[in-house]
Amino acid sequence: MNILVLGGTRYFGIHLVNDLLAMGHNVTIATRGQTPDTFGDQVTRIHVDRNDLKAMKQAFQGSTYDIVYDNIAYCSNDVKNILNFVHCNRYILTSTVSVYKENDMNMRECYFDSDKYRLLMGNRDDFDYGEGKRQAESVLTQVYAFQKAAIVRFPFVFGEDDYTKRLYYYVEHIVQGKPMYIDNLDAEFPLISSKDAGGFLAFLSNKRLNEVIQTASPETLTLQEVVDYVVTKTGKKAILTECDDKAPLNGFTSFSINCDKAKKKGYKCQSLKQWLYPLLDTYIEEAKK
Repeated sequence: MNILVLGGTRYFGIHLVNDLLAMGHNVTIATRGQTPDTFGDQVTRIHVDRNDLKAMKQAFQGSTYDIVYDNIAYCSNDVKNILNFVHCNRYILTSTVSVYKENDMNMRECYFDSDKYRLLMGNRDDFDYGEGKRQAESVLTQVYAFQKAAIVRFPFVFGEDDYTKRLYYYVEHIVQGKPMYIDNLDAEFPLISSKDAGGFLAFLSNKRLNEVIQTASPETLTLQEVVDYVVTKTGKKAILTECDDKAPLNGFTSFSINCDKAKKKGYKCQSLKQWLYPLLDTYIEEAKK
């Protein structure tokens, strides 16, 4: 298939592109050209700013793709600026479990219905992260209901390629003896490896799925488990205090998501034992340096 990927040069987008190439698809990546990639001549590149409507028209006029993956749509206008200019048989929007306004255990896809949500057109600066994603989903299902599309909701995504360094923060502070303030040590939350996130998106290329779907590792995690693991591995002490250095995952209450739909489609994410603890080991070595 001919596939366009928006946001394929870092994080789980890299795994998506690599997996699509391994499956034999023809891949085009569209970026602003600011982040180098390692795909060589395996991909076609289009450098364009999705907010420059004239440039979008010039870049995509007359083009049709079997699938468009949009990993970097953060508001309603982001989706509009793609679907007004890029023609595709199927559009796959990467969204987030942050669309759910209240945390609960075993949350299902139906907990947020973008068809019935109040649509507001706007740019990224007009919304916080969760609301922006709600609006991105809503414009897709309400204004572009004719477009065959899948919406993929991910929980926290972690991996060595996580440029946000959210999980590394905890490891670094323990290893280097820095105090930190964590307000939710016992809160449970779901997560997925960046490799699985990219792999699941690529997996959907051959599935006739035009609905909302979510997936995650089978277990939840607490920050207490992260702290205990790093302390045990390093012999260091975690300095926990109400200081100004607030941990990046503060403020979240316990929640988990139901992944039955993804499992029925035939995809199962790696367990935490397979990927999270090796990742923490890598972070420990990095923090020691």
